[in-house]
Amino acid sequence: KPLGLKADGKFIYRCGGTELALFPRPGGTKAEHTAISFKVADIGKEIRELEARGVQFADYDLPGLKTVEHVCVLGSEKAAWFQDPEGNILCLHEDLD
Repeated sequence: KPLGLKADGKFIYRCGGTELALFPRPGGTKAEHTAISFKVADIGKEIRELEARGVQFADYDLPGLKTVEHVCVLGSEKAAWFQDPEGNILCLHEDLD
């Protein structure tokens, strides 16, 4: 539970004031793209806190997608990616002013 999500029932998670409902799929699924993104106020702070809990962030050096200290600036936001235990890609994003 490095993300701090608290299970309340089989697939309902509450974190902060938000409720997230996950729906199972027979045989499971693995997304090859970003499956979910969490909006945060300070992406650097959140990355440090999650790394302290064992989360490993991805780094990219591709045309149009380069991370610096795990963070990529994409237009009006910063983003960073990591994987859940099943290998799905999750994202943190912070809106820029």
